[in-house]
Amino acid sequence: MKTLVLASNNRKKIAELETFLASASSKEISVRSLGEIGWTQEIEENGSSFEENSLIKARVPASRGYIGIADDSGLAVDCLGGAPGIYSARYSGEGTDAANRKKLLRELDGVPAEKRTARFVCAASAVFPECSGIVVPEAWRIPAELAEKLGVAPERAMTVRGECEGVILTEERGEGGFGYDSLFFYPPFGGTFAEIEQEKKNLVSHRGRAMREFMARLTALLNEER
Repeated sequence: MKTLVLASNNRKKIAELETFLASASSKEISVRSLGEIGWTQEIEENGSSFEENSLIKARVPASRGYIGIADDSGLAVDCLGGAPGIYSARYSGEGTDAANRKKLLRELDGVPAEKRTARFVCAASAVFPECSGIVVPEAWRIPAELAEKLGVAPERAMTVRGECEGVILTEERGEGGFGYDSLFFYPPFGGTFAEIEQEKKNLVSHRGRAMREFMARLTALLNEER
């Protein structure tokens, strides 16, 4: 049995990943959490991009001989130079979604609708230890400079980016979702991510787009492994 470790302790995410792999992979696979491999420390996400932070998390399980999986996501607002970006979860410094949304509205006060364009971004990554025997195809490998910075071999790591374009409203709308969802208006659906049904949102969301491509690549590599 092949064991993968999701760099998280979120049981819902782990179950979701395990269910997908069970249906898509020809190999018997189990998914563990960081806690299940004895990792109890906080992972310092000190990268300069979503991809780098995702890889920083994924390399932790890989350093212990497991295939490491991780993702990192956030909101990038064009007129704010891409902020809050990788600091999305701690934008306000208070650590709550409500405080983050309030700060974003303050920063955009007076900005006209046509200049409130933004995108949600998600980077999903995998780092494969040498003992896994998996070699990432050249077209899927991370840049050599990033690999050197993180201390991983380019042929042992991959990352996939997903984006969803929208507009930041001047006030919150909707009761669903989390984070910045109630401010993020998605024109094709005529509503915010907090107003759209979860299944519908998954079809177009940054995480949905990134994870579909990422999982297709991951299962291809696992199925090809001898």
